[in-house]
Amino acid sequence: MPRPQRTPAGDALTNLMLDLFRLNSLLLTAGDRLVARLGLTSARWQILGAIVDAERPQPVAWLARDLGANRQNVQRIVNDLHAEGLVAFEANPHHRRAQLVVLTDKGRRAFDAAMALQAPWVNGLSKGLPVKDLQTVHRIVADLRTRLESDTESQTEGAANR
Repeated sequence: MPRPQRTPAGDALTNLMLDLFRLNSLLLTAGDRLVARLGLTSARWQILGAIVDAERPQPVAWLARDLGANRQNVQRIVNDLHAEGLVAFEANPHHRRAQLVVLTDKGRRAFDAAMALQAPWVNGLSKGLPVKDLQTVHRIVADLRTRLESDTESQTEGAANR
């Protein structure tokens, strides 16, 4: 059976995706190194960031959704953060079992310390890269994420209607 041919845009996007996979791996490794002395990992830092960025306390399932991550993985990391006193659980007035995750003072200090390390690191990494180019890449990645989220929602709704 002949292999379907990609368009030039399909080829370019495939190459971008492969580079993004490699970049993601390198970013996670660099993030782990950057925050290791704080007792954090990239994954823990990312969860703390999602909690900070949320407009109000959220349950684990919502944090996972916002991160585009697996709920069970986020729950495991949140449990680890809780065991270390970086997050606490509060009662959720809308759902008896899905507690809300909140940052503790210790968690806020850890997150702030991580961000203090991140600023000079990211400034050095971005040095010489045109801001306009970075904004274009960001816009494209955000558009691709929106398209994929839409596809996922369509597939989920289609499966539910079968």
